[in-house]
Amino acid sequence: MALPRLATRLLLTQTRQILISQSGLPAVAALRIQYPAILPPVWHAQQRHSSSGVKKPPKPNQAQTSSSSSSSSSSDSDSDSSSDEEVDGRKPFGKRGGSAIWQRKMRTYHRVMDVNNDGTVSWDDFQEMARKFAELGHLSEQQQTEFAAQLKFIWENNWGASGDPYCFITEEALLTSMEHVVNTKDLARKTDKFLPYLFKAVDYNASDDISVDEYKLLFKCLGLSEEDAIVSFNSIDVNGDGTITLDEFVAHGKDFFLTEDETRPSKYFWGPLC
Repeated sequence: MALPRLATRLLLTQTRQILISQSGLPAVAALRIQYPAILPPVWHAQQRHSSSGVKKPPKPNQAQTSSSSSSSSSSDSDSDSSSDEEVDGRKPFGKRGGSAIWQRKMRTYHRVMDVNNDGTVSWDDFQEMARKFAELGHLSEQQQTEFAAQLKFIWENNWGASGDPYCFITEEALLTSMEHVVNTKDLARKTDKFLPYLFKAVDYNASDDISVDEYKLLFKCLGLSEEDAIVSFNSIDVNGDGTITLDEFVAHGKDFFLTEDETRPSKYFWGPLC
């Protein structure tokens, strides 16, 4: 048994000498060269997996896949075209927000968001809006919480920490912020997320359509006049049936932010333009 062991030791010694001669290192440095290690196959397999990064997640079940596909396709429908051509009144990303009509719409939006009418938009305005719509009593507690969360999301993704008493948004600051929003794919998709809560707050009988009187109440909560409400209602009630459905309301509301076509009725979504 001693002979094979001696032969192995001689083989390793020769291997080290070859490595030293090829490395060109001085003798002292050569002492640091370790014998080549023979790694077990299992270790090699582990190395191959770890070198490719984190472990692959398990495949989702069929229900998760179909749900994910459906939500993804729904989001894609909101993502607009990535081509260089205008699609459905929407300019391609990176080219939105420069027109005079769009800037007028955003100045109008600033007036709407300035609920306390002090000339600037602040977190206080958003809190006041949430309070007014909650007081109507047509939102469940869960919907009130969700609505407040949506307003907080809008504020914090555009203007900073909620509750900051020194953050006041002027018209020009809002224009700059909204130009960033409509040119950013993920943010542009979310421009309509708070609108269903406004609608549901004034939809007395939960019928998913509202009359002009209910629409007036919506505008009243925003500190806007009945006259403005009538202008807006008549503009987006395209089929003239005297009611606006939830889908119509949300679609026109999103159009207001993302389109720059003066002929579209959505330009009066928040009433006459400034």
